[in-house]
Amino acid sequence: MFKSILIVLLFGCSLFAQESVIYSIDFSQEKDTKDARALLEKKGFVFKLDAEDFTFSIQSGRLYIETDKEAAVLFGQFVKTKETPTYALIEWGVERFPDGADWEAGNNRLPIGLIMVFGKEKLASGLAFLAPKAPTFLCPFIGEKEQLGKPYLGKLYKKGGRYYCLSNSGNGSLIQSRFEIEKEYTKAFKKAVPPLSAFAFQVNTKDTQGGAKAFIKSLRIYAK
Repeated sequence: MFKSILIVLLFGCSLFAQESVIYSIDFSQEKDTKDARALLEKKGFVFKLDAEDFTFSIQSGRLYIETDKEAAVLFGQFVKTKETPTYALIEWGVERFPDGADWEAGNNRLPIGLIMVFGKEKLASGLAFLAPKAPTFLCPFIGEKEQLGKPYLGKLYKKGGRYYCLSNSGNGSLIQSRFEIEKEYTKAFKKAVPPLSAFAFQVNTKDTQGGAKAFIKSLRIYAK
C-alpha cells in the first residue's frame, strides 16, 4: 500500500516538475506612473494602430489602458520558444466597457483581450486588400454581453482566429482567468498546437461610445 502511494506521489511530482513558464510579465511591483509607454517599450512591447489615442499608466501595481475615443490598439511582443503552450493565467479587469460592444449582435469590440499567435504558417485574412495573411491565433477577452467560453469569429481571419469571453465583470475587480490554450486550439483547428510565436493585448472601441478602461496585473503562459 505504501509503495503504491509513493509511486503516485512521485509520478505527480514528476508531472508538476515538467511544467514551465514560457512567458511571464508582472506589473505588481512597478512604480506608479502616469505614462507607462517608456516602461512597456523597455520591456520589449511594440505598439500598433491608434496607440496615440490611449493612455497607459501604472497604478497600484496594475497597468491601466484607457481611451475616450473610438480607437483600437495592439501592444505586444514576438516570442522565441519551441515549447508547446498548454494554458495561460491572466490577472486583469475592466472598469468601463465600451457602450455598444456586443459580439452576439455582430459588433466585435472589446475593452481588453489577449491575442496569442501560434507557429509560422499563415492563413488568408478573408479580405486581402485590407489585412495580410496571419498565423492561427486565439484571443481570450473580457466582454459585457458575450457568452462565457463560446468561440466567436471576428470580421476577418475566420479560418485562423477564435475569440473567447472569459468574464462579464466590469466593476473594476481583479479577475483571475485561466485559459486552456492546448484544449481550445485542438478543438478549433483539429491539429496540435504549434509553439507560441507572438502575443499582444488588444483594446478596440470603434463603433462604440464612451471609450473603455481596463487593466492588467500579470500574465503567465505555461508549457509542459
